[in-house]
Amino acid sequence: MQPILKNFGKLFYTGDQPGVAQTAKLANNLMAAAALVITSEAVAMGVKGGVNAKVLIDIINASSGRNSASEDKFPRAVLPGTFDFGFATGLSYKDVRLCIDEAEAMGVPMVCGASVRQMLAITQAKFGAASDFTSIAKVVEEWAGVQMRG
Repeated sequence: MQPILKNFGKLFYTGDQPGVAQTAKLANNLMAAAALVITSEAVAMGVKGGVNAKVLIDIINASSGRNSASEDKFPRAVLPGTFDFGFATGLSYKDVRLCIDEAEAMGVPMVCGASVRQMLAITQAKFGAASDFTSIAKVVEEWAGVQMRG
């Protein structure tokens, strides 16, 4: 089975306890959504301050702010204005909600996670569950009164 699974990505052994891999998946999905939200806010601020969006993304990617959104989602879906990265807002919202619910059941506070969930809820309300989750950037653009196009 491992040779087949290796075609889908890197394999990790999380132990024999049920649910551990799901917890890891939820944590990862929260961080991916959080990176998209914070990158959208930072780039909107930069654009509002006069920095070209593509130049700012290049600076971020050569610096300590580099993340999955700045390296992949912004260049592929936000800067060109296509907002078609390939992951639905509704699915991202569900993943983040599940993560926060699980964390709170464990007694782990999710202050930033709750903000990410709220941004996804707003994006879903505005653009629909089927919209691409990079549409978060469109919400931030509207609020900031800028367009993040490179």
